[in-house]
Amino acid sequence: MKKLYFILTACFLFLALHWGIGKDKGRSLKAYQVVLPEFVADYFDPMPPLPAGIMTAEGVSLGRKLFYDNRLSKDNTLNCGSCHKQAFAFADNIKFSIGIDNKVGIINSMPIFNVAWASHFFWDGRAASLEEQMKDPITNPREMGSNWSDVLVKLNADSMYRRVFYLVFGSSDIDSSLVIRSISQFIRTLVSFNTRFDQYYFEGRADALTPQEERGLDMFFGIGGCNHCHSDVLLTDNYFRNNGLDAQPAPGLYQTTGKETDRGRVKVPSLRNVGLTAPYMHDGRFATLEEVLEFYSSGIQQKSPNIDEHMLPLGKGLRLTKEQKEDLIAFLHTLTDSSFIHNPAFSNPWY
Repeated sequence: MKKLYFILTACFLFLALHWGIGKDKGRSLKAYQVVLPEFVADYFDPMPPLPAGIMTAEGVSLGRKLFYDNRLSKDNTLNCGSCHKQAFAFADNIKFSIGIDNKVGIINSMPIFNVAWASHFFWDGRAASLEEQMKDPITNPREMGSNWSDVLVKLNADSMYRRVFYLVFGSSDIDSSLVIRSISQFIRTLVSFNTRFDQYYFEGRADALTPQEERGLDMFFGIGGCNHCHSDVLLTDNYFRNNGLDAQPAPGLYQTTGKETDRGRVKVPSLRNVGLTAPYMHDGRFATLEEVLEFYSSGIQQKSPNIDEHMLPLGKGLRLTKEQKEDLIAFLHTLTDSSFIHNPAFSNPWY
Protein backbone atom coordinates (compact mmCIF):
# COMPACT_ATOMS: atom_id res chain seq x y z
CA MET A 1 0.00 0.00 0.00
CA LYS A 2 2.84 2.40 0.82
CA LYS A 3 4.48 1.76 -2.56
CA LEU A 4 1.16 2.38 -4.33
CA TYR A 5 0.73 5.62 -2.39
CA PHE A 6 4.14 6.90 -3.46
CA ILE A 7 3.59 5.85 -7.10
CA LEU A 8 0.27 7.71 -7.24
CA THR A 9 1.79 10.74 -5.50
CA ALA A 10 4.70 10.81 -7.93
CA CYS A 11 2.34 10.61 -10.92
CA PHE A 12 0.21 13.45 -9.56
CA LEU A 13 3.21 15.65 -8.87
CA PHE A 14 4.58 15.00 -12.38
CA LEU A 15 1.30 16.04 -13.97
CA ALA A 16 1.03 19.04 -11.67
CA LEU A 17 4.52 20.21 -12.52
CA HIS A 18 4.11 19.49 -16.23
CA TRP A 19 0.78 21.21 -16.71
CA GLY A 20 1.05 23.77 -13.89
CA ILE A 21 -1.32 24.24 -10.98
CA GLY A 22 -3.90 26.99 -10.97
CA LYS A 23 -3.18 28.14 -14.54
CA ASP A 24 -5.69 30.93 -14.91
CA LYS A 25 -5.10 34.58 -15.63
CA GLY A 26 -1.34 34.23 -15.39
CA ARG A 27 -1.26 31.91 -12.35
CA SER A 28 1.12 28.98 -12.61
CA LEU A 29 2.23 27.26 -9.40
CA LYS A 30 4.84 24.61 -8.73
CA ALA A 31 3.90 21.61 -6.62
CA TYR A 32 6.06 21.25 -3.52
CA GLN A 33 7.00 17.87 -2.11
CA VAL A 34 8.65 17.58 1.29
CA VAL A 35 11.71 15.38 0.87
CA LEU A 36 11.88 12.63 3.50
CA PRO A 37 14.52 9.94 4.03
CA GLU A 38 13.53 6.47 2.89
CA PHE A 39 13.39 5.08 6.42
CA VAL A 40 10.39 7.28 7.28
CA ALA A 41 8.31 5.41 4.70
CA ASP A 42 9.91 2.08 5.59
CA TYR A 43 9.25 2.34 9.33
CA PHE A 44 6.38 4.80 9.57
CA ASP A 45 3.58 6.47 7.62
CA PRO A 46 3.66 8.88 4.67
CA MET A 47 3.17 12.54 5.51
CA PRO A 48 -0.58 13.24 5.64
CA PRO A 49 -1.74 15.58 2.86
CA LEU A 50 -2.92 19.14 3.38
CA PRO A 51 -6.56 19.34 4.51
CA ALA A 52 -7.31 21.68 1.58
CA GLY A 53 -5.53 21.87 -1.76
CA ILE A 54 -1.94 20.80 -2.29
CA MET A 55 1.35 22.24 -1.14
CA THR A 56 3.06 24.60 -3.58
CA ALA A 57 6.47 26.25 -3.61
CA GLU A 58 4.80 29.64 -3.76
CA GLY A 59 2.50 28.79 -0.84
CA VAL A 60 5.43 27.62 1.27
CA SER A 61 7.39 30.79 0.49
CA LEU A 62 4.41 32.95 1.39
CA GLY A 63 3.88 31.04 4.63
CA ARG A 64 7.52 31.50 5.56
CA LYS A 65 7.24 35.28 5.13
CA LEU A 66 4.07 35.36 7.25
CA PHE A 67 5.62 33.15 9.95
CA TYR A 68 8.29 35.79 10.47
CA ASP A 69 6.14 38.91 9.86
CA ASN A 70 5.85 41.21 12.87
CA ARG A 71 2.64 42.66 11.47
CA LEU A 72 0.79 39.66 12.85
CA SER A 73 1.24 41.13 16.33
CA LYS A 74 -0.60 44.07 17.88
CA ASP A 75 2.34 46.48 17.96
CA ASN A 76 4.40 45.02 15.08
CA THR A 77 7.14 43.70 17.38
CA LEU A 78 6.53 39.93 17.44
CA ASN A 79 6.15 37.08 14.99
CA CYS A 80 5.76 33.31 15.22
CA GLY A 81 9.53 32.95 15.25
CA SER A 82 9.78 35.13 18.35
CA CYS A 83 8.70 32.20 20.54
CA HIS A 84 9.62 29.40 18.14
CA LYS A 85 13.29 29.97 17.34
CA GLN A 86 15.06 27.90 14.68
CA ALA A 87 18.24 27.66 16.78
CA PHE A 88 16.24 25.78 19.43
CA ALA A 89 14.33 23.49 17.04
CA PHE A 90 11.57 26.10 16.86
CA ALA A 91 11.04 26.05 20.63
CA ASP A 92 11.97 28.84 23.03
CA ASN A 93 15.01 28.80 25.31
CA ILE A 94 13.25 30.28 28.34
CA LYS A 95 10.67 28.82 30.71
CA PHE A 96 7.80 31.02 29.51
CA SER A 97 7.95 33.11 26.35
CA ILE A 98 7.63 36.88 26.47
CA GLY A 99 4.64 38.20 24.56
CA ILE A 100 3.07 41.55 23.79
CA ASP A 101 3.82 44.39 26.22
CA ASN A 102 6.41 42.09 27.88
CA LYS A 103 3.67 39.84 29.22
CA VAL A 104 4.98 36.48 30.41
CA GLY A 105 3.35 33.30 29.11
CA ILE A 106 1.88 30.62 31.34
CA ILE A 107 3.18 27.47 29.62
CA ASN A 108 6.35 26.35 27.89
CA SER A 109 6.51 26.84 24.11
CA MET A 110 6.55 23.51 22.31
CA PRO A 111 9.04 22.90 19.49
CA ILE A 112 7.75 22.83 15.92
CA PHE A 113 8.83 20.00 13.63
CA ASN A 114 7.24 16.89 12.11
CA VAL A 115 3.83 18.27 13.12
CA ALA A 116 2.12 17.10 9.92
CA TRP A 117 1.71 13.72 11.64
CA ALA A 118 0.03 15.19 14.75
CA SER A 119 -3.73 15.07 15.28
CA HIS A 120 -4.04 17.36 18.33
CA PHE A 121 -2.05 20.40 19.36
CA PHE A 122 -1.03 22.30 22.50
CA TRP A 123 -0.07 20.59 25.74
CA ASP A 124 -3.77 20.21 26.56
CA GLY A 125 -4.84 19.10 23.08
CA ARG A 126 -7.38 21.87 22.65
CA ALA A 127 -6.75 22.28 18.90
CA ALA A 128 -7.72 19.42 16.62
CA SER A 129 -5.60 20.55 13.67
CA LEU A 130 -2.56 22.64 12.84
CA GLU A 131 -4.83 25.20 11.21
CA GLU A 132 -6.96 25.48 14.35
CA GLN A 133 -3.85 25.81 16.51
CA MET A 134 -2.61 28.79 14.52
CA LYS A 135 -5.64 30.88 15.38
CA ASP A 136 -4.62 31.16 19.02
CA PRO A 137 -1.20 32.90 19.13
CA ILE A 138 -2.27 35.90 17.04
CA THR A 139 -5.21 36.76 19.30
CA ASN A 140 -3.87 35.47 22.61
CA PRO A 141 -3.47 38.51 24.94
CA ARG A 142 -0.23 37.06 26.34
CA GLU A 143 1.27 36.30 22.95
CA MET A 144 0.77 38.50 19.87
CA GLY A 145 -2.24 40.24 21.41
CA SER A 146 -3.79 41.29 18.11
CA ASN A 147 -7.10 40.61 16.35
CA TRP A 148 -7.77 39.42 12.85
CA SER A 149 -9.40 42.67 11.73
CA ASP A 150 -6.26 44.68 12.47
CA VAL A 151 -3.93 42.05 11.03
CA LEU A 152 -5.87 41.85 7.77
CA VAL A 153 -5.93 45.62 7.37
CA LYS A 154 -2.13 45.65 7.59
CA LEU A 155 -1.65 42.72 5.20
CA ASN A 156 -4.17 43.97 2.64
CA ALA A 157 -2.39 47.34 2.58
CA ASP A 158 0.75 45.58 1.28
CA SER A 159 0.60 45.35 -2.54
CA MET A 160 3.27 42.65 -2.56
CA TYR A 161 1.20 40.42 -0.31
CA ARG A 162 -1.92 41.02 -2.40
CA ARG A 163 -0.09 39.93 -5.56
CA VAL A 164 1.36 36.82 -3.94
CA PHE A 165 -1.93 35.80 -2.32
CA TYR A 166 -3.55 36.08 -5.75
CA LEU A 167 -0.81 33.91 -7.24
CA VAL A 168 -1.17 31.26 -4.55
CA PHE A 169 -4.91 31.24 -3.92
CA GLY A 170 -6.50 33.13 -6.80
CA SER A 171 -7.68 35.92 -4.49
CA SER A 172 -6.00 39.22 -3.69
CA ASP A 173 -8.51 39.77 -0.89
CA ILE A 174 -6.53 38.44 2.07
CA ASP A 175 -8.55 36.79 4.83
CA SER A 176 -7.64 34.85 7.96
CA SER A 177 -8.23 31.43 6.42
CA LEU A 178 -5.72 32.14 3.63
CA VAL A 179 -3.13 33.44 6.10
CA ILE A 180 -3.51 30.25 8.14
CA ARG A 181 -3.36 28.02 5.07
CA SER A 182 -0.15 29.76 3.98
CA ILE A 183 1.63 29.42 7.31
CA SER A 184 0.52 25.79 7.65
CA GLN A 185 2.21 24.97 4.35
CA PHE A 186 5.51 26.37 5.61
CA ILE A 187 5.23 24.65 8.99
CA ARG A 188 4.65 21.30 7.31
CA THR A 189 8.04 21.63 5.62
CA LEU A 190 9.77 21.77 9.03
CA VAL A 191 10.80 18.12 9.12
CA SER A 192 13.69 16.82 11.17
CA PHE A 193 15.05 13.32 10.49
CA ASN A 194 18.79 13.80 10.03
CA THR A 195 20.51 12.81 13.25
CA ARG A 196 23.33 10.47 14.19
CA PHE A 197 20.70 8.29 15.86
CA ASP A 198 18.90 8.00 12.51
CA GLN A 199 22.13 7.12 10.75
CA TYR A 200 22.84 4.40 13.30
CA TYR A 201 19.40 2.99 14.01
CA PHE A 202 17.57 3.31 10.70
CA GLU A 203 20.35 3.51 8.14
CA GLY A 204 22.72 0.92 9.62
CA ARG A 205 25.83 3.04 10.12
CA ALA A 206 27.53 1.22 12.98
CA ASP A 207 30.14 3.94 13.44
CA ALA A 208 27.60 6.76 13.90
CA LEU A 209 27.53 6.38 17.71
CA THR A 210 30.26 6.12 20.31
CA PRO A 211 30.33 3.20 22.78
CA GLN A 212 28.92 5.49 25.49
CA GLU A 213 26.10 6.61 23.20
CA GLU A 214 25.35 2.98 22.32
CA ARG A 215 25.04 2.18 26.02
CA GLY A 216 22.63 5.10 26.35
CA LEU A 217 20.60 3.81 23.40
CA ASP A 218 20.38 0.39 25.07
CA MET A 219 19.05 2.09 28.21
CA PHE A 220 16.55 4.15 26.20
CA PHE A 221 15.02 0.99 24.72
CA GLY A 222 15.80 -1.20 27.72
CA ILE A 223 15.64 -0.49 31.44
CA GLY A 224 14.74 3.16 30.88
CA GLY A 225 11.65 2.25 28.89
CA CYS A 226 11.71 5.71 27.27
CA ASN A 227 10.43 4.30 23.97
CA HIS A 228 7.08 3.37 25.52
CA CYS A 229 6.01 7.00 25.11
CA HIS A 230 8.73 8.44 22.88
CA SER A 231 8.18 5.90 20.16
CA ASP A 232 8.33 5.23 16.44
CA VAL A 233 10.19 7.38 13.95
CA LEU A 234 8.77 10.57 15.48
CA LEU A 235 10.04 9.66 18.98
CA THR A 236 6.59 10.55 20.31
CA ASP A 237 3.33 8.68 20.18
CA ASN A 238 1.48 12.04 20.03
CA TYR A 239 -0.58 10.77 22.96
CA PHE A 240 -1.46 12.44 26.27
CA ARG A 241 0.03 11.00 29.46
CA ASN A 242 0.63 11.84 33.11
CA ASN A 243 4.26 11.02 33.91
CA GLY A 244 3.90 11.64 37.64
CA LEU A 245 5.38 15.11 37.93
CA ASP A 246 3.05 16.18 40.76
CA ALA A 247 0.75 14.54 43.27
CA GLN A 248 -1.76 17.26 42.34
CA PRO A 249 -1.10 17.85 38.65
CA ALA A 250 -2.18 20.68 36.38
CA PRO A 251 -5.48 19.93 34.55
CA GLY A 252 -3.83 19.10 31.22
CA LEU A 253 -6.15 17.31 28.80
CA TYR A 254 -8.97 17.54 31.37
CA GLN A 255 -9.19 21.24 30.58
CA THR A 256 -10.17 20.30 27.01
CA THR A 257 -12.33 17.21 27.53
CA GLY A 258 -13.78 17.74 31.02
CA LYS A 259 -13.15 14.06 31.77
CA GLU A 260 -11.66 13.22 35.15
CA THR A 261 -9.75 10.37 33.53
CA ASP A 262 -7.83 13.00 31.55
CA ARG A 263 -6.78 15.13 34.53
CA GLY A 264 -3.00 15.54 34.63
CA ARG A 265 -2.40 14.13 31.15
CA VAL A 266 -0.42 16.33 28.76
CA LYS A 267 0.92 15.81 25.27
CA VAL A 268 4.05 13.68 24.94
CA PRO A 269 6.71 15.80 23.19
CA SER A 270 9.11 14.34 20.67
CA LEU A 271 12.62 13.69 21.96
CA ARG A 272 14.10 14.67 18.64
CA ASN A 273 16.34 17.70 19.17
CA VAL A 274 15.78 17.36 22.92
CA GLY A 275 19.28 18.67 23.58
CA LEU A 276 18.16 22.00 22.11
CA THR A 277 14.71 22.44 23.65
CA ALA A 278 15.41 23.21 27.31
CA PRO A 279 13.79 24.01 29.66
CA TYR A 280 11.71 20.85 29.90
CA MET A 281 8.16 19.71 30.73
CA HIS A 282 4.97 21.67 30.06
CA ASP A 283 5.85 24.18 32.77
CA GLY A 284 9.57 24.39 32.00
CA ARG A 285 10.47 23.30 35.53
CA PHE A 286 13.65 21.44 34.58
CA ALA A 287 16.49 23.54 33.21
CA THR A 288 18.71 20.64 32.11
CA LEU A 289 18.55 17.04 30.94
CA GLU A 290 20.35 16.14 34.16
CA GLU A 291 17.39 17.47 36.15
CA VAL A 292 14.97 15.52 33.94
CA LEU A 293 16.82 12.26 34.57
CA GLU A 294 17.01 12.97 38.28
CA PHE A 295 13.21 13.20 38.29
CA TYR A 296 12.81 9.91 36.43
CA SER A 297 15.44 8.38 38.69
CA SER A 298 13.91 9.28 42.05
CA GLY A 299 11.05 11.79 41.83
CA ILE A 300 8.00 10.12 40.24
CA GLN A 301 4.80 10.85 42.17
CA GLN A 302 2.98 7.52 42.06
CA LYS A 303 -0.18 8.88 43.69
CA SER A 304 -0.76 11.39 40.93
CA PRO A 305 -4.25 10.83 39.45
CA ASN A 306 -4.31 8.99 36.12
CA ILE A 307 -0.58 8.36 36.23
CA ASP A 308 0.51 6.54 33.11
CA GLU A 309 0.71 2.76 33.34
CA HIS A 310 4.34 2.79 32.25
CA MET A 311 5.26 4.82 35.33
CA LEU A 312 3.71 2.37 37.80
CA PRO A 313 6.36 -0.38 37.68
CA LEU A 314 9.07 2.20 38.36
CA GLY A 315 8.02 3.04 41.92
CA LYS A 316 9.65 6.34 42.89
CA GLY A 317 11.92 6.08 39.87
CA LEU A 318 14.55 4.19 37.90
CA ARG A 319 17.30 4.64 40.52
CA LEU A 320 19.87 5.34 37.82
CA THR A 321 23.56 5.42 38.64
CA LYS A 322 25.73 8.41 37.77
CA GLU A 323 27.26 6.50 34.86
CA GLN A 324 23.86 5.43 33.55
CA LYS A 325 22.64 9.02 33.57
CA GLU A 326 25.75 10.15 31.72
CA ASP A 327 25.31 7.41 29.10
CA LEU A 328 21.65 8.21 28.55
CA ILE A 329 22.30 11.95 28.23
CA ALA A 330 25.10 11.24 25.75
CA PHE A 331 22.59 9.27 23.66
CA LEU A 332 19.93 11.97 23.87
CA HIS A 333 22.37 14.42 22.29
CA THR A 334 22.60 12.13 19.25
CA LEU A 335 18.97 13.11 18.56
CA THR A 336 20.07 16.62 17.55
CA ASP A 337 19.54 17.45 13.89
CA SER A 338 22.12 20.14 13.12
CA SER A 339 21.05 20.41 9.49
CA PHE A 340 17.53 21.29 10.65
CA ILE A 341 18.50 24.23 12.83
CA HIS A 342 20.87 25.60 10.16
CA ASN A 343 18.64 25.06 7.12
CA PRO A 344 18.41 28.46 5.34
CA ALA A 345 15.03 27.48 3.88
CA PHE A 346 13.57 27.73 7.40
CA SER A 347 15.20 31.00 8.44
CA ASN A 348 13.78 34.51 8.62
CA PRO A 349 13.48 35.79 5.01
CA TRP A 350 13.17 39.43 6.07
CA TYR A 351 16.89 39.67 6.90
